[in-house]
Amino acid sequence: MSPDAVIETIVALLLLIGTTLALLSAIGILRLPDIYTRSHAGTKSATLGVLCTLLGTFIFFAGIENFFSVRLILGILFVFLTAPVAGHLMCRAAYRSGVPMSDRSVSDELKEVLSVKKEE
Repeated sequence: MSPDAVIETIVALLLLIGTTLALLSAIGILRLPDIYTRSHAGTKSATLGVLCTLLGTFIFFAGIENFFSVRLILGILFVFLTAPVAGHLMCRAAYRSGVPMSDRSVSDELKEVLSVKKEE
């Protein structure tokens, strides 16, 4: 098997994994009951899906075309750093705004932490 075929197989696998994770993220956003679980599905799966897609693109251009794209590296870093932080901040803002949790939620650990801070 030639080196180009190996690289193309790895790229195809990463793109397939990325699109599958993006699809799972979309299904999770539609099916999950409240903002907290939807945010989890959106940030985890979508972030990993985009990262796999960008990594596959980077490997393709680096391995096949001999072109190293700094934009792709910066895109990977940007998504990796900002998406989880944005999801966390949206959930935190929703919680502080009083958005109720789903009835299926088992515990609310943040309630105890915030009540302790208010008493101090």
